[in-house]
Amino acid sequence: MKIKKGDKVRVISGENKGKEGKVLRVYPKTDRVLVEGVNIIKKHAKPTQNNPDGGILEYEAPIHVSNVMIADKNGPSRVGYKTVTETVRKKEVTRKVRVAKKSGEVLD
Repeated sequence: MKIKKGDKVRVISGENKGKEGKVLRVYPKTDRVLVEGVNIIKKHAKPTQNNPDGGILEYEAPIHVSNVMIADKNGPSRVGYKTVTETVRKKEVTRKVRVAKKSGEVLD
């Protein structure tokens, strides 16, 4: 998946279109991400020892990864990859990094 935990993303479609938040968790098997403050759902809970009042609880539900894009300084951006060569302990090391397509900024 091109989106990782900790990335700042913007929702590009659906009920929460335009909202931004940080990715809290990634579910690669189902292609979903959990975004802070997005896709809030309500769940009715019976009173328990941990929650003696019960009531209606609100929490975030996962959203499909195709509905979010990386929030770049120029707006939502697609993610690409680039190989970068850097010197570490007098050795040249090549590594693959994620890059925002719109600005060319390195994300990793």
